[in-house]
Amino acid sequence: MKKVGIIGGSGFIGSYITKQFLENGFEVKVSATDISREDKYEHLMTLKKAENLYVSELNVENKAALKDFVKDCDMVIHGGTPFQLEVKDPQTELFNPTIKGTENFLEVVNDTPSIEKVVFIASVAAYNTNFPMPAVEKTVSDTFSEEDTPFMSTESHPYAQAKFIANQTVNEFIKTHPNLDFEITSVSPVMVMGKSLSNREDSTSTGLQFLFKNKIAPNPFIQMFYDTDLPLAIVNVKDVAKGIYNAATTPGLHGKNYLLSSETYPVSDVTLMLNGLPPKHQAKIIYQNQLAEQHLGLHFESVKETLSQY
Repeated sequence: MKKVGIIGGSGFIGSYITKQFLENGFEVKVSATDISREDKYEHLMTLKKAENLYVSELNVENKAALKDFVKDCDMVIHGGTPFQLEVKDPQTELFNPTIKGTENFLEVVNDTPSIEKVVFIASVAAYNTNFPMPAVEKTVSDTFSEEDTPFMSTESHPYAQAKFIANQTVNEFIKTHPNLDFEITSVSPVMVMGKSLSNREDSTSTGLQFLFKNKIAPNPFIQMFYDTDLPLAIVNVKDVAKGIYNAATTPGLHGKNYLLSSETYPVSDVTLMLNGLPPKHQAKIIYQNQLAEQHLGLHFESVKETLSQY
């Protein structure tokens, strides 16, 4: 039985990844930042084949703990970077765990002989830190694909900047280590939505759906979405998990980073669909998904269907 380590495997996206690997016959090791907080991972224990699931405490900034976590894994999925929009100290809350955690992780997996495949859960911010607004020199209706030059601005949200720099760190590592014994593949989801597998109330992804459904703006950043009726590129959390599983189990994808995106709608339509009403606009495909469809065998669920699951 192959073993996969999933850093962040109890979160909104991570729970579906854990489910995917368990159902496909893997032994699964999931990290938890605080193992005493059973409410953060108890929902995983009800999954099919949960007898093959193990939960270990891990701080990604602790290199020794990382080494212990990955030591007997065949594959490792790294999705253990914080997704938060309310930030008091960007350096401590976002930049250190995201960037330093990535640097530590790369160093550790490079010294772990058992590892055959690594998948990074990057972000659309790895391509455009202005998301959901367009990159500079593009309009809201211009398409964006893996062929476009990645755009980064220091004016962007700290989360987006941290994810961009972490992705550049991965790219640089691949470039300076041309003879690795394992493959590295990344995926970059747009706004991830759908149904949560847990009852946790601290998920940014499910929290955003709640805000959009009820048209609540707790801060000027979210208010801007409503004021400009910002177009949102959305992807179903189940499609993200399937894409990550396929990226991990498909050889020959070393160095690739796939955008994972379904359709784009203005936020006013997202509110309507979250309330079971039809959208007023036609769906657009702004962030391109053809590469993920071709290489990862994905067929992306419609946004209408995705939002009906929340």
